[in-house]
Amino acid sequence: MRIVDIAVGLPDRIMTNEQLCAENPEWDMTKIAGRSGVHSRHVAADGETALDLAVVACRDLLSRNPDLPAAVDGLIMCTESEDYSLLPDGCVLHGLLGLRQDCLVTDINLACSGFVYGLALARGLTATGICHTVLLVTADTYSKKINPRDRSSRVLFGDGAAVTWLSDDSGSGQVVDVVCATDGTGYDKFIIPAGGDRIPLSADTSVEHEDDNGNWRSQQDIHMDGLAILTFATGKVPQQVKELLKRNQLTVNDIDLFVFHQASALVLDSLTRLLRIPPEKVYTNLEQLGNTVSSSIPIALNDALTAHVITPGSRVLISGFGVGLSWASALLQW
Repeated sequence: MRIVDIAVGLPDRIMTNEQLCAENPEWDMTKIAGRSGVHSRHVAADGETALDLAVVACRDLLSRNPDLPAAVDGLIMCTESEDYSLLPDGCVLHGLLGLRQDCLVTDINLACSGFVYGLALARGLTATGICHTVLLVTADTYSKKINPRDRSSRVLFGDGAAVTWLSDDSGSGQVVDVVCATDGTGYDKFIIPAGGDRIPLSADTSVEHEDDNGNWRSQQDIHMDGLAILTFATGKVPQQVKELLKRNQLTVNDIDLFVFHQASALVLDSLTRLLRIPPEKVYTNLEQLGNTVSSSIPIALNDALTAHVITPGSRVLISGFGVGLSWASALLQW
């Protein structure tokens, strides 16, 4: 299976650090930007959803490849920002794109590891002949899930979508190997507590509380334990990357480019140091886009391809990690 093409959908609205500072004069944006690495991010407008961004990305890809809609026999939708609490976004997207009816459609509810997990699922579908041409769609609008007064999360995340065209034929962009992992004991380190059947929405769940660091949240907002996530990422990801390299008889020196989930500058710098990767081999577009959750890796891959950072012959290692807790890495060959 290989990556044939990628298209991206971003909201028109951009939120800069200067705008955040104007809203929150007590926030030290210089210090925050140093740790986050984010200076601006795209933010969905009122009424604009992750599905809308996915449609933009998909229509761009299909318009550039007019024969593709008739060939698509698999659609994987990865999002934690669904339009409806009971109805998969993938089914709605299938109808909006006018894809054929003998098309397998499924949704996966994953965040920052979701793109690589999606590659693993698509690889299984194509290897068994169930599908031949798959669209892997990633889309999230975390801005709608973050309390405006939660400094720890609001500065990091941006909204966005991407669609990746996957084919079972040979050629450039081969998905050589994928490894996935999960630690469900850490499920509460990144969570929105209320809104599901476990804790239904109520007047009580909308009450906001301030934590020890001055961040405000209700049970209906994202709760991120930043230190726990940093510890998780720096503890698990290097180990998995080394495992992936070893089982393919490779070393860090054999990889031309590393594309990690764009979590934060602090996380990326830590992974670069722990794996002893030359910094010039680590691609990042974090400064202008922020952490776009499930779409951060495909958007970064698309940017790297467009800028010719990835060229024929490039060997690329990608790795995503986050909510679950879950993490996954893949080896790609151009």
